[in-house]
Amino acid sequence: MSVTSGSRPSLALTMGDPAGIGPDITLSAWSDRVRLGLPPFLFIGDAAMLEARAHALGLKVPIRLSSPEAAARDFESALPVLPLDLDTPVQPGVGDPGNAGPVIEAIRLAVEMTGKGQLSAVVTNPIAKSVLYASGFAFPGHTEFLADLASRSLGRPVRPVMLLSGPDLRVAPVTIHIPLKDVAPVLTTEAIIETAQIMAADLATRFGLAKPRIAIAGLNPHAGEDGALGTEDAEIIAPAVAQLRATGLDATGPLPADTMFHAEARAGYDAALCMYHDQALIPAKTLAFHDSVNTTLGLPFIRTSPDHGTAFSLAGRGGARHDSLAAALRLAHSMAETETRQRASAA
Repeated sequence: MSVTSGSRPSLALTMGDPAGIGPDITLSAWSDRVRLGLPPFLFIGDAAMLEARAHALGLKVPIRLSSPEAAARDFESALPVLPLDLDTPVQPGVGDPGNAGPVIEAIRLAVEMTGKGQLSAVVTNPIAKSVLYASGFAFPGHTEFLADLASRSLGRPVRPVMLLSGPDLRVAPVTIHIPLKDVAPVLTTEAIIETAQIMAADLATRFGLAKPRIAIAGLNPHAGEDGALGTEDAEIIAPAVAQLRATGLDATGPLPADTMFHAEARAGYDAALCMYHDQALIPAKTLAFHDSVNTTLGLPFIRTSPDHGTAFSLAGRGGARHDSLAAALRLAHSMAETETRQRASAA
């Protein structure tokens, strides 16, 4: 059976790039919703595009125009859609900057309705950043755009943290989409402390880990080998770990990254903090390529996403796997449930 939650609002699911596999995995996930135990979600996007993709894939999925209020009821018998028309026809597999406006608007609407309590969390289908860049999109990706929306809503800066969450590992990088050569120059003790504190706060309030254990990776091979392989570990990372421990956070490190991710090591912590993108994402995707979820911490709303891209070559052809989307939907629902319980107990 699908997950039910009484009067809990449904999840928002954005359409992502309509020429990618977002529509495909949305349709197949809904078709498999009972076996997967999926919570109700409201797809924000073009209903005609979704119907055309279902036809192309040979999927008999009833599409129903819906609303945040009706989505949970509609979800049992049809895929509920909050209609948002595209600007140009869609050719599966061919990204079109002409549809950037609706793609971006779907994200904005999801955030707005979640912020108002009409929907419980934001789940985003993959976007093609290069396609959006061609239309003038000014953000590196989803994460930075979501942080900007949150900052505007709160009236203060928001620092997003990307957490990859799988069955056997939760891991976040301090630096994200920057070249490897730029990591050491921008890495600071303050950035490590701030990232770890955001992780700890969300792990407590949204994952239910009252006192999360965080393992912090070194930057250099063997965590610097006492300075022989680099000084950043001793001069930047170790002071951050010491300050975090002084505040009561259960942090360990800097640890050699090459020995942090085997099963015995993972048993000793709840989440790992790495210094750069690939240091975090390689173990996450190796351990659970099809089941990892991209979660953005530090936002005033819950956001999850499949941990893969648009896969244009698979769009409209069949064969795109919905495992990661299903995991993202279930995790968003679980986080919303946990956050609600935490707030109720604190009241």
